Amino acid sequence: MATGQLFSKTTQALFYNYKQLPIQRMLDFDFLCGRETPSVAGIINPGSEGFQKLFFGQEEIAIPVHSTIEAACAAHPTADVFINFASFRSAAASSMSALKQPTIKVAAIIAEGVPESDAKELIAYAKANNKVVIGPATVGGIQAGAFKIGDTAGTIDNIIQCKLYRPGSVGFVSKSGGMSNELYNSIARVTDGIYEGIAIGGDVFPGSTLSDHVLRFNNIPQVKMVVVLGELGGRDEYSLVEALKQGKINKPVVAWVSGTCATLFKSEVQFGHAGAKSGGEMESAQAKNQALRDAGAIVPTSYEAFEGAIKDAFEKLVEAGKTTPVKEITPPQIPEDLSTAIKSGKVRAPTHIISTISDDRGEEPCYAGVPMSSIVEQGLGVGDVISLLWFKRSLPRYCTRFIEICVMLCADHGPCVSGAHNSIVTARAGKDLVSCLVSGLLTIGPRFGGAIDDAARYFKDAYDKGLTPYEFVESMKKKGIRVPGIGHRIKRGDNRDKRVELLQRYARENFPSVKYMEYAVQVETYTLSKANNLVLNVDGAIGSLFLDLLAGSGMFTKPEIDEIVEIGYLNGLFVLARSIGLIGHTFDQKRLKQPLYRHPWEDVLYTK
Repeated sequence: MATGQLFSKTTQALFYNYKQLPIQRMLDFDFLCGRETPSVAGIINPGSEGFQKLFFGQEEIAIPVHSTIEAACAAHPTADVFINFASFRSAAASSMSALKQPTIKVAAIIAEGVPESDAKELIAYAKANNKVVIGPATVGGIQAGAFKIGDTAGTIDNIIQCKLYRPGSVGFVSKSGGMSNELYNSIARVTDGIYEGIAIGGDVFPGSTLSDHVLRFNNIPQVKMVVVLGELGGRDEYSLVEALKQGKINKPVVAWVSGTCATLFKSEVQFGHAGAKSGGEMESAQAKNQALRDAGAIVPTSYEAFEGAIKDAFEKLVEAGKTTPVKEITPPQIPEDLSTAIKSGKVRAPTHIISTISDDRGEEPCYAGVPMSSIVEQGLGVGDVISLLWFKRSLPRYCTRFIEICVMLCADHGPCVSGAHNSIVTARAGKDLVSCLVSGLLTIGPRFGGAIDDAARYFKDAYDKGLTPYEFVESMKKKGIRVPGIGHRIKRGDNRDKRVELLQRYARENFPSVKYMEYAVQVETYTLSKANNLVLNVDGAIGSLFLDLLAGSGMFTKPEIDEIVEIGYLNGLFVLARSIGLIGHTFDQKRLKQPLYRHPWEDVLYTK
């Protein structure tokens, strides 16, 4: 491996398996370091394409999303780092695919638990093709002031505390990602900071070893000293011992191997990492520390003395004139996300939508403050849900049952009415369900199913003013307005609409008052004296009875009732109900596999 620097301020990566937080942390680090271009060139999300919006400083940017590794590499030929956030099940296969791309030079594998046989295969391929694998089971790596992998070094606050926004003089390599954060902090306290840091991962077979990176650091002029944190288990540290003995490393190496406490246990101890298990005396932390000390590394007597040993080594370099501490700079302020700033009380922002009928922020959605589970547990029905979402209160059961009856009675009126006809024609044209439904709904208006609100409005106005049926009908006639809710194309005075009769019977048996309905019946009596088809239709029945429901329940004020009628609540009942039938007609036509509809010529009057 050897060679030198892996990353620079222009390094770009491809990120496999989209994770918003680590990508945003990379971009925030870029901004902190003063990079001109984002370090994430593209995202690979199998099966998805498009863009993901993220922030680069204050600017919102769109990062391309590719469905395959090959497509991403072709689209971003300068991106030479592959950051793999796939699970252990697919990490090896996707990493191998990436390493086989000529543009990829470094692959970082975050997942733990990658099968050892797969890891060995990746290592062999990388060595044979002069490529670098960091991981598996790694947090990644960082070049201070230039580039970082995923969640390396943690939060922005920690990065600033560790002075990672600008390069220092220390090369650092560790097996542990978590301990890397500790050492970045320790090194920043007693030296001028990290130049590059790598966590090779805690699995038994890491893609690159401690000595691989130490030898690489030895070839980087800006790295003046090296800090190594090993751990018990395995024999990786002995390759570093050999390199030191052979004189391949000419820079101070301060090292410590964790796990000395293992000797306190009577039986073999398995620590957190898969590779952190001593398989014999040579794999113990004590043996490794002694071997490193004998080979010329600076090895303290305990981990507590590690920071002091690093400090002494750096100060000696400064005294000898071999390094000049890097001058400190002030990093730019990372813009805070609005959600974070609001939570901390730093800013206030206006909302864009007001909702008073439902809330989905808790453990379960609530309808007008009533938890969804409570609605089900109480055995409430669709009418109760409508009362909560439309009227923002729990109406008495007779009211919600009336709503349900209205929905059932208005669900359909056969295939010949305009709404059903439109849905049928649209379905036979091969359109989707939503298109078929909408085509039928668009016919609802003052001539078809949309007269409920108008019926309620006019009946209420006439009744409240004390107009007799004669005065009401004749005044409407003078205005040139047909009385909404009166008249039917088929039904007659001697052939009443069964739906109207059912609604009236239910109301007389259950409503406290039916004054508006009785007024509508008196109007019907007068209109029937003029023509036998001027009967009270279902629109008029629902409109007048809904006025009785609202007024008789005692739960609505007069202004609230006026507003409900004005907004169009009552027509909403017809729209909701008739949607059931329109959907049914759509499914019926598709089930019957009916062909494209063409209206017959003989049913058209062709005229000049």
